[in-house]
Amino acid sequence: MHEMAKGSNVGLAALSDDAGAVVVSLCWSSASGDGDADVSVLLLDDNGKVRDDADFFFYNNPAAQDGSVQLLGKQPTDNGSEDRISLDLTAVPQDVQRIVVAASQYGGSTFGDLDDLRVTVTDRTGEALLGFSISDASVESAFIFGELYRRAEEWKFRAIGQGYETGLAGLATDFGIAVDDESADAAEEVAAAPPESAVQAPSAAAGPVAIPSQADATSRTPDAPVARPRGPRTAKKKVTLPKAPKQSLAENDSWKHARLFPAPSLKSDKERELRATSVLLSVMTEVPEFGRRLTAGFGAPAGRMQSFVEVTLPHGDAPKRPDGVIRVERAGKLWTALIETKTNGNPLRSDQVQNYMDIAARRGYEAVITLSNDVALEGSPLVDIKTDGRRKHKVTLWHLSWAEVAHQAQMLIRHEGVGNAAHAWLLHELLHYLQHENSGCHGFQNMGPAWVPVRNGIDTETLCQGDQRAVEVVESWEQLIRQVCLRLGGELGQKALPVQRAKRGTDPHSRRVALADRLCEDGRLTAELRIDGTPGVLAIVADLRTGKLRTSIDIEPPEGSYPLTSAKRLLRLLNEAPADLHVETLVEGGNGPRGTLERLRPEPADLLPKDGSRIAGFRLSLFKGMGATRGSAESGFIRSVDDAVDRFHANVVAHLPTLERRPAN
Repeated sequence: MHEMAKGSNVGLAALSDDAGAVVVSLCWSSASGDGDADVSVLLLDDNGKVRDDADFFFYNNPAAQDGSVQLLGKQPTDNGSEDRISLDLTAVPQDVQRIVVAASQYGGSTFGDLDDLRVTVTDRTGEALLGFSISDASVESAFIFGELYRRAEEWKFRAIGQGYETGLAGLATDFGIAVDDESADAAEEVAAAPPESAVQAPSAAAGPVAIPSQADATSRTPDAPVARPRGPRTAKKKVTLPKAPKQSLAENDSWKHARLFPAPSLKSDKERELRATSVLLSVMTEVPEFGRRLTAGFGAPAGRMQSFVEVTLPHGDAPKRPDGVIRVERAGKLWTALIETKTNGNPLRSDQVQNYMDIAARRGYEAVITLSNDVALEGSPLVDIKTDGRRKHKVTLWHLSWAEVAHQAQMLIRHEGVGNAAHAWLLHELLHYLQHENSGCHGFQNMGPAWVPVRNGIDTETLCQGDQRAVEVVESWEQLIRQVCLRLGGELGQKALPVQRAKRGTDPHSRRVALADRLCEDGRLTAELRIDGTPGVLAIVADLRTGKLRTSIDIEPPEGSYPLTSAKRLLRLLNEAPADLHVETLVEGGNGPRGTLERLRPEPADLLPKDGSRIAGFRLSLFKGMGATRGSAESGFIRSVDDAVDRFHANVVAHLPTLERRPAN
């Protein structure tokens, strides 16, 4: 990989034979676990300005209709998060000369609050081409990481690493986006439209469009300043499904709606795999936004897509039949991926995947995509394969979980919108199929064979540090938490990511071994989730010794409020919360008073420290019994975690966004 210095540039053609499509990744970490930024991309003409507002891409406008730009979203890393952007350079309009890749902070935070700022560029096979680390960020609230630009029909990358103290509004002004006058005094604050209006792009008649920060989407005030692109928005209005279902015409609840993709008749795993593959690939082909979203991260170009199932391909003495094939054609060139599908919790087989990798290499295909209920973890491959380094043609192995498929469908039909009502309906039918109990596509649903022995070992105090079974349970727990984030993010339309606190440079396996040793010592599995629009980090603790799940969040008191005023305001916000909610006052150097909401409501003063200590915040917690079995049945551990997170978010966290959000330290 070519390491770049600030201000340097390099031609992509010199780094890869196939740089027609690249993925740009922006990474950062935060010691506190709550640092984040919103990624944006701007297409500029030869004057260094956007041609119109459609050239600005951000979380609520994540993809270009021609497929040239697509924001792929965030992925958790061991020390922070990674935001990925797919750029199909062959599809970029000729009058676009530069592609600026930037990010912005909000709420008074700056890029100096974040660590390990870095941008990397990979080709369509996932091979890293270049990297640029930034170590001098300080007071900037908007930052340009780098840009791609044309030189004599060649694309080059320039490492920039410069920012704006004036935030997104300052950056927008430089590139031809007009900013309202009232935002001049507080340019770093860029307001977002309310969540219910963010599910579809506005029509041309709606006038100029605000550039929002996703984290502010739930906290806009009427007088908040907004940055507006010049001219009316020309993007076609997109369609989302209404939140409230239409009134049923059925005579009684026993009548079942006709479905496009029925699942009840499936009787074997082979049937489930074939049906699931065919259903998914057909919807990907017919709904361009969906198909492009799932394949862009795998290096596929933006083009005409076709899909096939049960294709027979020669391989030695016995032909092989992958579950599916995806082909994308652009400018006379074909991109091909073989699909290997597993449903109902069945594991991927290394020998099968190895055969498909060999077939793809011989036939000049670009990728093999595995699809199963498992969630891939960094540093823990789902299958072991060998790559023949003598082959010139490189094939990339990718993994997709059914939970991620459902997440992307949910984001499109509930929050971001698709091209027309028929596409929205197709995605709705796909989502209904995936969620059907007989489809086998429910995502991660089994804590694995080590779960029961580890629980028994903790209960009898015979589990010793260094036990590999504890590492397996930690990996299963991490998969479960990532799936919880996918599901919750799809339902809310917000970014939801696990927070992983680890020393810089710690490799994933070493981190999991340390967590496994801690599990053996205290019998607890812990996790933290960062959800946009919430005033704190949601913590989950599964205590295997007591069989209890604890979900909690720490929130800060409003600045400048008297202690009793803070306590009363908090209790008013929690008016609809469960009576068994535990409220604890946090004080410097220790813990303060605590009690259930039922007891505290008539006596808010009981939350005040008796010795007059300064209140640092409040901890809100709910407790729930933990499922005993390893699976996702009603009595299972996975179901109990899902239920605990859902109950806590709906009944507690959802009432907190009006609390003032303060900058990260």
